[in-house]
Amino acid sequence: MFDAIVVGARCAGAPTAMLLARAGYRVLLLDKAPSGTDTLSTHLIHQPGVAALARWGLLEQVRATGCPPLDRTRYELADVRLEGCARGVAGQRAGLAPRRHVLDAILAGAAVAAGVELRDRCQVTGLLRDDAGRVTGVEGRWQGGSFTEQARLVIGADGMRSTVARLAEAPYTVADDRLTCAYYTYWQDVPADLELYEAPGSWTAAVPTNDGLTLVLAYFPQARFEEVRTDARRAYLEQVRTAAPSLYERLADKEPAERLRGTGDQQNYFRQATGPGWVLVGDAGHHKDSITARGISDAFGQVEALVARLTGRLDGDPAQLDTALKEFATERDSALGPGYESTLAVAHLAPHEQRLSLLRAVQTDPELTSIYFDMVAGIATAGALYTPKLLALL
Repeated sequence: MFDAIVVGARCAGAPTAMLLARAGYRVLLLDKAPSGTDTLSTHLIHQPGVAALARWGLLEQVRATGCPPLDRTRYELADVRLEGCARGVAGQRAGLAPRRHVLDAILAGAAVAAGVELRDRCQVTGLLRDDAGRVTGVEGRWQGGSFTEQARLVIGADGMRSTVARLAEAPYTVADDRLTCAYYTYWQDVPADLELYEAPGSWTAAVPTNDGLTLVLAYFPQARFEEVRTDARRAYLEQVRTAAPSLYERLADKEPAERLRGTGDQQNYFRQATGPGWVLVGDAGHHKDSITARGISDAFGQVEALVARLTGRLDGDPAQLDTALKEFATERDSALGPGYESTLAVAHLAPHEQRLSLLRAVQTDPELTSIYFDMVAGIATAGALYTPKLLALL
């Protein structure tokens, strides 16, 4: 019997398993995909996530892959031009954007090194329950056969289309309409900072990643998805050309290094985080539009919050475990609620004049610019920006 079975071995599941194993628990980690595969992602790890990697002893390993530090951000909207760097958190001022097959392999490897049993290419098909309805394990398919495994806790870290959430019948507690669709690809030898270009009806970004590649993303209103997908390459290049002409010039006479990827399924929700014998972490429990690229950093924060609640209570009385899980659920919703609302505001792709007036004031002062980039990274809330200096400029 395991203390915990974690379903999903990417940026929520692997570190959850790793930290639980480091705390002395016996953990089974399952993933339906082969290890080392890629997945749709903005790649960006904001400074809070980088600080988590440092706490886990994995930051230097990520840096050693050649992933460049993102220590300068450029943001443009109408006549606003912000350039600078966030103040950061825990000594980390630079973000990172590793390829997901790089990051996820490092996280899974660290889990295995901590003593986790990892099974990839493993499909969970059901949850085991006792007579009282409490989840006590999983059943599934692996290596051509079926299996069952028991555990004190089943942790769903299997993404937006979570099997664990479906099998546990976890209801949505918050759900909002899809707001954007997004397409991206990689370009070789395109010099870039972390660059963000906002305009009515569009959002474009450039993000340097591994192997000398720059990820260039284009966001469109969800209402345009059917139109855009009919000729996604044309729509993608046209948006970069019109919304980010200086970036488009750097793409001239180049071809993408990989195929264009995209999605029109950017869901916005909170699911019930926990029930008897189960809990959701990462995108399984909460997902929002990727336009603010908060997914990885928010997942790392949830992981640390969950493991902190479980430590010392996972192998004890089930009632104590249930209390710990409810505490995590409350903490999750409180921590992620403001970022959810601010992300949806950006994802409407309709910047208003009041925000423009604010940003015009911010761009006049390097300190205010750094605070603003703290907000972008999820380090600070909007209230932190309203310093006496800003109020004097408005």
